[in-house]
Amino acid sequence: MASASASASASISLSFSSSLIPSPLLQDRNKSISAIKHRDYHASVFGVVRCAFASPARRKSTSSSSSSSSSSSAVGKKKLWKQGEFPGTSEAFMEGRSRKTPIKNIKKKLDRKNNAKAWAYTAAEALSDLVLKKQWLQALEVFEMLREQPFYQPKEGTYMKLLVLLGKSGQPLRAQQLFDTMVEEGCEPTTELYTALLASYCRSNLIDEAFSILNQMKILPRCQPDVFTYSTLLKVCIDASRFELVESLYEEMDERSITPNTVTQNIVLSGYGKVGKFDQMEKVLLGMLESTSSKPDVWTMNTILSLFGNKGQIEIMEKWYEKFRNFGIEPETRTFNILIGAYGKKRMYDKMSSVMEFMRKLQFPWTTSTYNNVIEAFSDVGDAKNMEYTFDQMRAEGMRADTKTFCCLIRGYANAGLFHKVVSSVQLAGKLDIPENTSFYNAVISACAKAEDLIEMEKVFNRMKDKQCQPDSTTYSIMVEAYKKEGMNDKIYDLEQERQRMVDDGPKGDVAFSKESVVNV
Repeated sequence: MASASASASASISLSFSSSLIPSPLLQDRNKSISAIKHRDYHASVFGVVRCAFASPARRKSTSSSSSSSSSSSAVGKKKLWKQGEFPGTSEAFMEGRSRKTPIKNIKKKLDRKNNAKAWAYTAAEALSDLVLKKQWLQALEVFEMLREQPFYQPKEGTYMKLLVLLGKSGQPLRAQQLFDTMVEEGCEPTTELYTALLASYCRSNLIDEAFSILNQMKILPRCQPDVFTYSTLLKVCIDASRFELVESLYEEMDERSITPNTVTQNIVLSGYGKVGKFDQMEKVLLGMLESTSSKPDVWTMNTILSLFGNKGQIEIMEKWYEKFRNFGIEPETRTFNILIGAYGKKRMYDKMSSVMEFMRKLQFPWTTSTYNNVIEAFSDVGDAKNMEYTFDQMRAEGMRADTKTFCCLIRGYANAGLFHKVVSSVQLAGKLDIPENTSFYNAVISACAKAEDLIEMEKVFNRMKDKQCQPDSTTYSIMVEAYKKEGMNDKIYDLEQERQRMVDDGPKGDVAFSKESVVNV
């Protein structure tokens, strides 16, 4: 038993030493006993050294092959060194190494960054939604919040949308401030941005300011005025009956080799027709027929038809319709809407219905403008029953009502003496988020005047101003007439004084007193 144990011990010692010294099995058998003991001593010593670096041997492995595999696996494993234990690493080296940011802190920073980006994306969506709803004041507030974020960089398209919105909302001063801010922040202006700013002044009939912008564009090489710039100026000059400026603009365009396009000619054509300058209108129209760059199109057709339709000259309108068809110009939905509106104003309901049936036959869709023209026809005569029927059909077909829809409803109920339905219409407009512009408030003020409720009329007027919706000449005319009926001369005097102050401060306070036009088609 003892000999077996000794032989096993010798075998283990040999296996440990085999990787460090030559195997003793190859030595001469005639060596002395002392040499063998001396060798075994070294083997046991080296075996101890070997064991200091090796992992413990598995208990169930007793053979030499098991010991050898345990030794090789022990070499493959890495030592988990404690701090300061690894050779060649001094304390100075450890202290000099930069401390890495914990993963937890990095995650927090990424979360904050992602949350900020998500907020910016939501705010940008809200801005676009406010622009679509034409809520300029709220849109500017959201835009200012976005600008305060270091990662947000407004693009040219964002400035363009806001400039157009402010122009349409009668806010040229704010448009100028926004434009100046844009330039200060390093966004290079373009012809399109300058034209949008110019258009904001034109929409408020500030012609001198608009020409000042034109002069600024002329001295900037990259912002030279184009045909759209001149078309915008031509329109405001025509609307203001400044025909001498129209001629000078045409001459300037010719000097700059800017050829008027069909849009430009349609604007001038419409302007001459509105003031009864039919000779000049015919001259422009003949020039379009002979031109290769400004041939008449469906917009030309719509302009002429709308001109005579609004004047109630139905026969002339119908003749021109046939002429344009002979020119090869096909009508569109807007063309039929013009005809419906013209027939409705003259109470020619049979022809109005025939056009609507013709649209269905040709698969032209009925639009919001189609329904608005029909509602307006019944509104003018106070036919509340047919007006309501048309409005219900409009909503049943999923057609969205707009500001003009509710203006017509409010006027129709007021004409019919149904003032409680005026209130319900105003409430419904609020629920549907209908934009409240000058025309909307004028319709409500007119309804209050017809109901002889001057207290409510004044409340609506004050609300109009609180909502940054500027009164126009129609607003003051309605209120003055209402006060006259009651002999309230002091109220008339105060109103006239207020109006005069606003006229004097018009360019500074973004006040425009031109009658706001409502699109009929």
